[in-house]
Amino acid sequence: MEELFNYILQFGNLNQQQIDLIASKAVALELRKGEYFSEAGRIPRYTGFVLQGVFRFCYYNNKGEEITNNFVEEKSFVVDYQKFESKVASSEYIQAVTDCQLLVFTRKDWEELFNIIIGWDKMVAKIYQKCLLEAIDRRSPLVSEDATTRYLSFIEKFPSLANRVPLAYIASYLGITQQSLSRIRRNIR
Repeated sequence: MEELFNYILQFGNLNQQQIDLIASKAVALELRKGEYFSEAGRIPRYTGFVLQGVFRFCYYNNKGEEITNNFVEEKSFVVDYQKFESKVASSEYIQAVTDCQLLVFTRKDWEELFNIIIGWDKMVAKIYQKCLLEAIDRRSPLVSEDATTRYLSFIEKFPSLANRVPLAYIASYLGITQQSLSRIRRNIR
């Protein structure tokens, strides 16, 4: 729980009563590797804070190929936020890449925090903005860089993931084949 509040308090102030309220709404959840936190075609039910583990956001393109477009690891929120907030079905999956431990909030409890805690909406907006900017910052160089540079950027931006995430997911994220990624890894060692 301490990790959650260390993260949240970067975005604003909370008194002890507000912290206690948030803590009372958070529920521990464990997901095993391969399980889904959220699925395409369904309305997201939770927003979660990752205590341990790695998640990936993925979807299927028009050729039926699975595309990984983001990773979320410890000390970050994981949610398809726009779909969660607007209560519409998600177009992507959020899958546990490793065994994961989270603190989750149901939509009802999340909305209750908005209604009770003054300034919670501003804090959440700042958190969402930070997550969005990080995702854009990680993705935007991938468009213009060659494959080796993309992989080196990936290692720089996700230093702990290279050995925790299957190569197939990293290759998909980078927009290259797994064989190309293996060749790149061999050449830079």
